[in-house]
Amino acid sequence: MSDLPARRPEQRASDADREIVAEDLRDAFGEGRLDNDEYERRIQAVWESRTYGELDRLTADLPQPRQRERLQEEQKAVEARKKRELREYLDEWQAWVGGAVIMIGIWGISSLTAGELRNFWPVWPLGIWGLILLVSAFGGGKDDKKKDG
Repeated sequence: MSDLPARRPEQRASDADREIVAEDLRDAFGEGRLDNDEYERRIQAVWESRTYGELDRLTADLPQPRQRERLQEEQKAVEARKKRELREYLDEWQAWVGGAVIMIGIWGISSLTAGELRNFWPVWPLGIWGLILLVSAFGGGKDDKKKDG
């Protein structure tokens, strides 16, 4: 589901929106779905359109171009992957917090039983673990770039 607000037919369209519709019409013309006269009339109407509703009427009888469908699917897959990776990264930090609670608890109990504050040893495992998580956040994408490229 998109985070963008729903597009209403009476809303004003931008030049970028008009260009998308013009591209759809070019694709339809190239596929033989429109003859030259129809294509020219619709292209002229694209640049005269002011609202989404006017633009939608120009392509209502045409199927959505396959290339745009594929790009939308790829964008959705990328967004899903990014959300999954963020969730996994946050889960790793959640595990770090759990480990911190346990280690600091052990340190606190051992300090209480000794009657004095002992050396705060959890700083070493927690510091190293946290450093690894930070490095993975900023430098962990190098392997992914090699796979994609």
